Amino acid sequence: MPPRKIRIGIVGADTKASWAQVSHVPALQGHPHAELVAVATRHEDSARAAAAAFGVEQWFADPLDMMSEEAIDVVTVSVKVPTHRELVLAALSAGKAVYSEAPLGVSVEETEELASKAASHTTAIGLQGRLNPSVRRAAEIVADGRIGEPLRARVVSTSMGFGGITLDPYLYFEKADSGANLLTITAGHTLDIVEGVLGDITDVDARTETLWPTVTVMDTGATTAREVPDHADILGRTTSGATFNVSVVGGVPADDADFVFEILGSEGWLKLTGGTMYGVQGGNLTLTSSVPFDAPEAPVAGGGPADPAVNVAQMYASLAHDLETGSHDTPGFDHALHNARLIAAVARAAHSGTRQTLPDA
Repeated sequence: MPPRKIRIGIVGADTKASWAQVSHVPALQGHPHAELVAVATRHEDSARAAAAAFGVEQWFADPLDMMSEEAIDVVTVSVKVPTHRELVLAALSAGKAVYSEAPLGVSVEETEELASKAASHTTAIGLQGRLNPSVRRAAEIVADGRIGEPLRARVVSTSMGFGGITLDPYLYFEKADSGANLLTITAGHTLDIVEGVLGDITDVDARTETLWPTVTVMDTGATTAREVPDHADILGRTTSGATFNVSVVGGVPADDADFVFEILGSEGWLKLTGGTMYGVQGGNLTLTSSVPFDAPEAPVAGGGPADPAVNVAQMYASLAHDLETGSHDTPGFDHALHNARLIAAVARAAHSGTRQTLPDA
């Protein structure tokens, strides 16, 4: 008999401008290894509406009530970053596997706490881009030495977010203490893909700018002050020996948002391209190379160039495999801590003007 599908309960599966609505829910519809069985929000009306819209029977107006439901194997936390801690701790206390969106915590210290609490649990962190089939094939090409010694890489990673306009649900992105900004989100996903292909980053230098210090709220016409950068240029080196430069750009029109990751080796090159209005994590990527290679595997679900579900579906497939076999191959909370420390090093480099060595390099 085939293994039972893992049963997912999502906190934050709202029908109004939620990441879960455009990524997690479609990723689970027809997924061969996972199924959505429950949704939870903070209000009865929105929880009922989400259950009806997404075709599930169970809904919870208090997310904490969902944690004790026996018919749920994995609790997915897809809400604002400042509320991650309470929900993640509750899910861990209930003995659930936990899939949290990235970043995991509002600070390195909070991420350290959550990673420590989760040490004996199966976890997943929403750095799903590294599981994209094209990224994984690129990593194999580099690891096998097929383009020779990796010498240098150039990355341009853009997003519609973090420009001169925003929506009311995302106002908290503009606050320095929210834990959610261009560095922790767009740069966090981008550098994780760099590491997925070229190995861990050992040191970084960076410069950041705030090009839109005042942001207009599209819903209301009000304005707010931006407290965080909306542009970053990052230089560094990886364990493969390759140097890299990454430009992380916010405020790009949706139709122009793109991602380009070019690697030059001593005996060839490869390139990953794609990008979406959501950032590199929000769609499929295309791999090209000067050397022949087997085509990347077909995505588990979704797969369109601008399909936010495609990489999230890969995460659920990996998580299902871990739960079935007892393995720990899915990027989990320890991986979230590594990413948080990396982004903190980028921020320090930008603030101090000096190159930073990664603490776990």
